[in-house]
Amino acid sequence: MSYQIELRHLTYFLAVAEELHFRKAAEKLFISQPGLSRQIRQMEDILQAKLFVRDKKKVTLTPAGHYLKGQADTIFKNLKETKRQLQLIGDGDTGELRIGFLGSAMQHVIPSLLLSLKDKYPKIRTSLEERPNAFQLEAVLKDDLDMGFVRLARVPAGLHMETVFEDTFSLVLPENHAFCDGEFKGMQQFKNDDFILFSKEYSPFYYETIMSICSDAGFTPRISHKSVHAHTIFKLVENNLGIAIVPTALQYGFQMRVKFMELKELKQRALLSVIWKKENANPVLKNCMDLLLGRSSS
Repeated sequence: MSYQIELRHLTYFLAVAEELHFRKAAEKLFISQPGLSRQIRQMEDILQAKLFVRDKKKVTLTPAGHYLKGQADTIFKNLKETKRQLQLIGDGDTGELRIGFLGSAMQHVIPSLLLSLKDKYPKIRTSLEERPNAFQLEAVLKDDLDMGFVRLARVPAGLHMETVFEDTFSLVLPENHAFCDGEFKGMQQFKNDDFILFSKEYSPFYYETIMSICSDAGFTPRISHKSVHAHTIFKLVENNLGIAIVPTALQYGFQMRVKFMELKELKQRALLSVIWKKENANPVLKNCMDLLLGRSSS
């Protein structure tokens, strides 16, 4: 009798590969343990490869089993995405758009985009995830997000990136700081201050930009604290634990005892970009990008 691998084989295999225990996997699948063992043996016969090593104490994956687990995970993920895409097929005026973003994108870009989508495509659903740059990059590549709003210098070849908002930087000082706007002559005046920055892991591009601002002024900043949240940075500044440099847009929406001084004369700018995968087939994404980038949808 001729056999071929079917989805049920992969389902059974993944259950054992995840549990590494045939009885637990069988209970999870609601089948008998002997029946599950027969399915796995049949699968190994078809593939002509041993997938598990079994002894009285434990079950482990063979090298072939490890490889197949990665491939099976991808197959089921692609099937899930295909099902989702089939439900979205049409003119892109209905469906779901999954958006990743940094907190600063919520100040201007995302609210404007959501209002435009609601006005032109009221049936489109959106889901938002606030995540660091690296997480968004990986999620867009893996099709877990349709698009992301990031601060990056470059992206891998499989992605598009376009700047959607250019902002100045602002110095953030405690409200009771003795420095006055009219006294500003350059960042070198703050070379002896402690600095509070967004973590380099959270946004390497931002971090290096701030370092370049200070370098241009002839000093390396003394960094006292790092955070991934603007609220935390402002709270530390409020309590006289340092000063910060942030995109100017971040000054809105926070009620704290800090003052902002826009650094208009700096050559550096805070660039917010949108990234999306070139091969993303979600029809909703094209209409969204047309709105965001001001392109004609005709």
